[in-house]
Amino acid sequence: MKLGWQMVTLMAAAVISLGMTPPNQDPVSRLTADDLARGKQMFVGQCALCHGIGATGGRGPALNQPDLPRAADNSALFQIIKNGIPETEMPDAWQMTDREIWQVAGYVRSLGGTAVVKLPGDTSRGKAIYDSKGACAACHIVSGRGGSLGPKLTDIGARRSAAYLREALTDPGASVPDGFLVVSIVTRDGHKVRGMRANEDSFTIQLRDAAGVFHSFRKLDLAELKKEFGSSMMPAYRDALSASELDDLVAYLSGLRGGK
Repeated sequence: MKLGWQMVTLMAAAVISLGMTPPNQDPVSRLTADDLARGKQMFVGQCALCHGIGATGGRGPALNQPDLPRAADNSALFQIIKNGIPETEMPDAWQMTDREIWQVAGYVRSLGGTAVVKLPGDTSRGKAIYDSKGACAACHIVSGRGGSLGPKLTDIGARRSAAYLREALTDPGASVPDGFLVVSIVTRDGHKVRGMRANEDSFTIQLRDAAGVFHSFRKLDLAELKKEFGSSMMPAYRDALSASELDDLVAYLSGLRGGK
């Protein structure tokens, strides 16, 4: 029995000295204030370009949320940071050690209690604009209702900052979401089609036009194929809505948080 306690003591000492985490203990729970400060420093340097300072969102989703859809727990968050997300713009963190990844994960989790930012607009008026003057539901789905030409917006407020939403409304081409690249095509017989790229390989390309109709072409049959980076099928609302209407619409969209 004496030898058994000695072995336990030695193993615990080894765990502490190597910075390892005992089984079943969440590493985030052991992070110190200095660890979180280091995590913030790395987040600003490595992650803020997409997720925004303070993780308020930008091109990447806002992470200052109590719940992250892709990271149900801290282990899942660690794996996402470490390995990235396939077929998205989220890269792996090859440049970070595991301890640094935990520090970043801890910092991100520390932001989960951040209060929702108070915006100047009125959400009720914003919803009315969304449903009427903006005609947004023609292309976007909220809670299962609406068209599917544009991105789903059911939880857009949890994924994008108010600044990003305002820019998307006034200058849609400034930051086009993944999967919505605009492409213009002219076939060798003069047929023209403009739409969003649905799929592409070395020999073919498929588009979805503004009416939602899919088109497929062999590249050998094309006289012109133009990828319109910085362009969007979505109309700009800069002149279509007043400043106060834009505030209302941004407030409504920011409040869409997946039913929470």
